[in-house]
Amino acid sequence: MTKEKVMELSATDKLLKKYVPMTETAFYILLSLTKPRHGYGIIKHVEELSNGRIKLGSGTVYGTLTKMNKDGLITVYADEERKTVYKVSESGKKVMTVEISRLKELYRNAVACEEDFL
Repeated sequence: MTKEKVMELSATDKLLKKYVPMTETAFYILLSLTKPRHGYGIIKHVEELSNGRIKLGSGTVYGTLTKMNKDGLITVYADEERKTVYKVSESGKKVMTVEISRLKELYRNAVACEEDFL
């Protein structure tokens, strides 16, 4: 294994420790960035995805975007007319893949044990 590959694994491990399990807010923001979007676009997309259950505040969205951009989970796609457009990075895709696997396991186990609570 090359030195660069070892360093990349280490950086990914740090991101996984920091972001998995993911908050619902971080999950939906990252999920929204499979397509490039600006902050307001993310707010509207999350509201649609959650059928209005989740209404993110702009301070929450921009604070999370700043943190994710600093950590390399997202990148700036375009910066135009006072709107910064973001998209998920390769590191963000890796973190999201692990989180989705974790959520699938939770779902399978919840369904398997659901009758015990009825």
